Amino acid sequence: MFVRWLLPVLLALSAEAEFFQFDSISNVSSYYFNYIYCNVWEGECQPNQDDATQQVPTRDLWAGLSQDYTSLLHQWYCSLGQCCDSGDCRITNNITGLARDLQTKLHGQHLAQSVVLKAIQGFINNPESNKPLTLSLHGWSGTGKNFVSRVIADNLYRDGVKSECVRLFIAPFHFPHARLVDTYKGQLREAIRDMVLRCPQTLFIFDEAEKLHPGLIDAIKPYMDHYDNVDGVSYRRAIFLFLSNIGGATINDVALDFWHSGQNREDIGMEDLEHRLRAETMESHGGFAQSELMSGHLIDFFVPFLPLEYRHVKLCARDAYAARGLETDEATLDEVAKAMLYVPKEERLFSAQGCKSIPQRINFFLP
Repeated sequence: MFVRWLLPVLLALSAEAEFFQFDSISNVSSYYFNYIYCNVWEGECQPNQDDATQQVPTRDLWAGLSQDYTSLLHQWYCSLGQCCDSGDCRITNNITGLARDLQTKLHGQHLAQSVVLKAIQGFINNPESNKPLTLSLHGWSGTGKNFVSRVIADNLYRDGVKSECVRLFIAPFHFPHARLVDTYKGQLREAIRDMVLRCPQTLFIFDEAEKLHPGLIDAIKPYMDHYDNVDGVSYRRAIFLFLSNIGGATINDVALDFWHSGQNREDIGMEDLEHRLRAETMESHGGFAQSELMSGHLIDFFVPFLPLEYRHVKLCARDAYAARGLETDEATLDEVAKAMLYVPKEERLFSAQGCKSIPQRINFFLP
């Protein structure tokens, strides 16, 4: 039985051995020996996450293997009981949970709830998609863009944003210097390629996308295009999320116009925003707008996040208290909501900070 398990991976490694350094082969051999000893032979051991031999081999191994051999290795690994009915225990694709979380935890964002759910569900249910899914999330800070990214990760992956199939890039943090853009290009391409080789379904999140250098986005544009593969690697099961403040003013103007005309906020439709949001993004300054991602029309959905009203801030405060296991009342929630800054100044209609600072704000109202 053991020989049947081990033979495929040995064949894969021997066929590709000329591409590896011996230390790479040693690392992967040590990992799988440790796994078999601890879990198949039930030897006495305590896995140490800081020990390289106890961690799933990543970059050096996968960069040298073709996807055919990666698939073979994956099948062998699954035969050891490390996979689920879905094929990979790291991937859960809980669409029911995603729908529930978007409905109950995301406040004041009926458009984002609908578009994100339909886009993700459609992508998951269509394994033969002809391109990766690319969503661009727009709106003021604190309206829920990062929150939605976490909700997506939490419901598609067992370990959420900590999954080895999920990668977050923050433009000013990961790519701060324009003069190093050529270096960043290589690093970003390699990071995405390695993750796609390691995971059959991946999620890449780019926060503050408007601050990305245009050359940096163009460097990974082929990964989001309608290609069967790029240099032998298929990226069609990847999801790309771009988060940006671009278009926030346009979104707010539309919401304010609806309010002034006496219409319900929930009557705002994608037809009221998507065209204007796309146009403003194309005309804005910054690398995101100037990239081939925009000119090539590779973004599948522009997702608007509306400015939050007083009632939505109260719901965020309620959730923040509940997350700490604390009970509260309407009076306290009103106090928290009233402490926020609202615009326009004369109408105090929209929260200028959204819900982002709520978890810190409630500290001032604790006994």
